[in-house]
Amino acid sequence: MKAIRTLGLALIAASLAATTAAQAQSALTEAQARAAIAPFYSALNAAPGRDAAALVQQAAGPGWLSCGSKEDCKPAADVGKAIAGFVQRVPDLKWEIKEVIVKGNRVIVRGEGSGTPSGDFMGVPHSGKNFTVLSIDIHTVENGKMVGKTYHVEDWMGATRQLSAK
Repeated sequence: MKAIRTLGLALIAASLAATTAAQAQSALTEAQARAAIAPFYSALNAAPGRDAAALVQQAAGPGWLSCGSKEDCKPAADVGKAIAGFVQRVPDLKWEIKEVIVKGNRVIVRGEGSGTPSGDFMGVPHSGKNFTVLSIDIHTVENGKMVGKTYHVEDWMGATRQLSAK
């Protein structure tokens, strides 16, 4: 009985050690995380000739989805097209990474987007005003690519308030 208990404890210890080693191997450094997500955030910055769709594809692994809510997840191809259209409506769009937090293979980004819409925007008549919004993104990164689901939240109501302020 004592031998079985000792063997059981040894197996549990070995399993925990293997799990810890695997977690250590999958842990990203901040530099690795920033390198993996850089093409995605580059796509969110307007520049002549910049191919947002290609940049999103470069950052995304197979099957990657961008989710703005539980029911609203889009594949990389659709995200690239959406960003390209958004940049046309906000030709000076700038998205800055303000902070990156890495936990294992999870990458949390606090960002800030700003720009001046070239016409009516989210129901607000064109005024020539600009906006600045906070964003929080949660990515999973494996083998240098965003994988699984990226969750994102932006303060678009704040943007509409800024654009419609008197």
